[in-house]
Amino acid sequence: MSNSYRAAVCTALTGPNSIRVEEKKAEPLQAGQVRIAINAAGLNFPDLLMTYGKYQFRPDPPFIPGLEVAGEVMEVAPDVTAFSTGDRVMGGSKGNGFAQQIVLPDTAVRPLPSALSFAEGACWHGAAITAWHALNDKAMLQQDESILILGASGGVGMAAVKLAKHKGAVVIATGSSEEKREALRGAGADHSLDPADTELAAKVKALTGGKGVDVVFDPVGGELAITATRSISWGGRYLIVGFASGEIPSFPANHALIKGYSLIGLRAGESARRDPELAERSERALRNLAEQAVMQPHISHSFALDDATDALKVLEQRAVIGRAVINMTL
Repeated sequence: MSNSYRAAVCTALTGPNSIRVEEKKAEPLQAGQVRIAINAAGLNFPDLLMTYGKYQFRPDPPFIPGLEVAGEVMEVAPDVTAFSTGDRVMGGSKGNGFAQQIVLPDTAVRPLPSALSFAEGACWHGAAITAWHALNDKAMLQQDESILILGASGGVGMAAVKLAKHKGAVVIATGSSEEKREALRGAGADHSLDPADTELAAKVKALTGGKGVDVVFDPVGGELAITATRSISWGGRYLIVGFASGEIPSFPANHALIKGYSLIGLRAGESARRDPELAERSERALRNLAEQAVMQPHISHSFALDDATDALKVLEQRAVIGRAVINMTL
């Protein structure tokens, strides 16, 4: 095993331009740890936010971004029995993924399903667990119900599109360009609409026979959130997933009262930490879904490790459709 490896390091909280590719020393394994040779690392919006110091987890520079990876096991600590050298795996942590190798606790490592490539495995779990927790645990989306998915061309949004179709729902998805809307139709959306359309709420209502959608999945926030409340059905469920727009909406309480809809916040990771039984049930369900390639990621961009700055900039420019990855073999 090499005593050093290359990694993309955030050297200051000034954004993607602060990234430098450096040599790092490989540290010995501690109990319960697994060393993985990374084949691919998925890019997530929090990776970008962390380079500005704007994410809820705020590491001090220097640090290595990268929340999700997939690759092959290089080495395991003597007490680790669940994995062996050469196993194909995927895993996640709060960072350190933009590198040629990573050390993770064995509890943060999962077998890579045969239905997923390394690149897909590096993009799968984070989006999939958010979509699953939202549509299954929180909204309890049923077959033949309708759902409006905002920001649907993003990684989490597209996972929600695919899971909602898997559950048998009627899916209305928003994408800000024709290219994105075409990709959403390819992912299974029954209808794809422009979020900037001033008639968006009316069009959603028309597509549901005037009823409105049963569920809204919103990772965007801002003014679009208020527009979406005008398209929700009586007794509907509004899922607050995030605020990719950068604006936190103020929902009119009287409107929720009059239409009888519920505003539901969700944090998949925190829910799992607080409820181990829920976490175990979710992981079983996700393993089954992964083996079926449900929520298989759409990957629009692939970058070399040396191009990590460009990768984060493409994410910042909202040019990614689905997911982007850093591929260590490029």
